[in-house]
Amino acid sequence: MKIYVKALGMHLKSELEYRVNFILSFLSQILVFFTYYFVILSLFTKFSHIKGFSLWEVLLCFSIIQFGFSFNEVFARGVDKFDELIIRGDFDLLLIRPRNILLQVLCSDSDFVKVSRIIQAIIVLILSIIHLDIQWNILKVFTLFLMLVSSCVIFFGIFLMAASYCFYTIQGLEVRNVFTDGGKQMAQYPIGVFQKGFVLFFTFIIPYAFVNYYPLLYLLGKKEQYYYGLSPLLVFLYLIPCIMMFYQGMKRYTSVGS
Repeated sequence: MKIYVKALGMHLKSELEYRVNFILSFLSQILVFFTYYFVILSLFTKFSHIKGFSLWEVLLCFSIIQFGFSFNEVFARGVDKFDELIIRGDFDLLLIRPRNILLQVLCSDSDFVKVSRIIQAIIVLILSIIHLDIQWNILKVFTLFLMLVSSCVIFFGIFLMAASYCFYTIQGLEVRNVFTDGGKQMAQYPIGVFQKGFVLFFTFIIPYAFVNYYPLLYLLGKKEQYYYGLSPLLVFLYLIPCIMMFYQGMKRYTSVGS
């Protein structure tokens, strides 16, 4: 952990060497984020609800997904850009170092400009909670915490799967954006508003529903069963095959040669 924190400090120092560029990029990310936010606001100027979900309920869902995605863009950028390590041959250097490979990949890159998105997601989350009449108890507080953590975990797992097939394809394929950026755009709404086929896929194949739908139903009082509130724990099981895929792919790596 000390190595990872030190690596983050080095990346931050590097980014701050060009402060004007950092500040402008930081501000631009704020504007980009609010385009997503205003799209939802514009939608609700025409509709009072979407399949029973009000504006602030959707924004609560939106903030949780945006938080998890942005968290990974900042702190797991090395996994997201893993194909660049393969293309440049830098992955060979990681293999000869006496440290955990995945830890080294995490240390390889970060993007502190995206911290602006994390801050904005937290702001929208707080505003949503203020406007919603949630009957809080200890389990609901724990459910909200699990939703935030599982949002980080599921995107980390998806980034890890995208990284694992770079061992086979060398370069990252654009198809991964279907499950990362595309998945984020879809999952910022409660999964239940989509057709049954989508709900099944994003419940049992890529379990977004256990992040922002089933626990959301419990949090909002639409379901009383406590296991809805604990359903984000299932996302941690999803992380296991993602890690296994990465290390299995690493066994096929034969070096770029030099």
